[in-house]
Amino acid sequence: MIPEIIKDAEHKMVAAVEHAREEFAAIRTGRAHPAMFNKLMVDYYGAPTPLQQLATFQVPEARTVLITPFDRGAMHGIEKAIRDSDLGVNPANDGNVIRLVMPQLTEERRREYIKVTKHKAEEARVAVRNVRRHANEQVNKLVKDKEISEDDARGAEKQLDAATRKHIDSIDELLKVKEAELLEV
Repeated sequence: MIPEIIKDAEHKMVAAVEHAREEFAAIRTGRAHPAMFNKLMVDYYGAPTPLQQLATFQVPEARTVLITPFDRGAMHGIEKAIRDSDLGVNPANDGNVIRLVMPQLTEERRREYIKVTKHKAEEARVAVRNVRRHANEQVNKLVKDKEISEDDARGAEKQLDAATRKHIDSIDELLKVKEAELLEV
């Protein structure tokens, strides 16, 4: 019983850390990268479709992205989705590709991105703690039902606390790396 609860909790904590990593990748730094477009949805023939499924991305220079749609009919929708996003760029369409030149980040914008990053890190920490709380509740229910001893419950609680600490530390490390990346000029 206890090993399954701990294994399930570990799996969910790893998923929370991975989600934080994906969220951090979508936050723009001084360099252009395709992960910035992961969350963008394009209205493609009436259906919201992820931009990643409609086009290829090239990054020929540090602040330039070329988006080549698979279907030229989707160009207008892709341009609109980019313009409406919070990326702060204006797409230029030459008929075949959409060119995006990322503006240089100002100090104020970098600070805003750091605030967003810290908020997303805190959300991930809360998710990890919620997983621990839920697993502890399961263990306590087993003790209450007299399926396991209190010593086993304390051991499981220590294992869950160690796993929580490990995953929160990895979230903090991701945050530290992302902050350094954002402050880099």
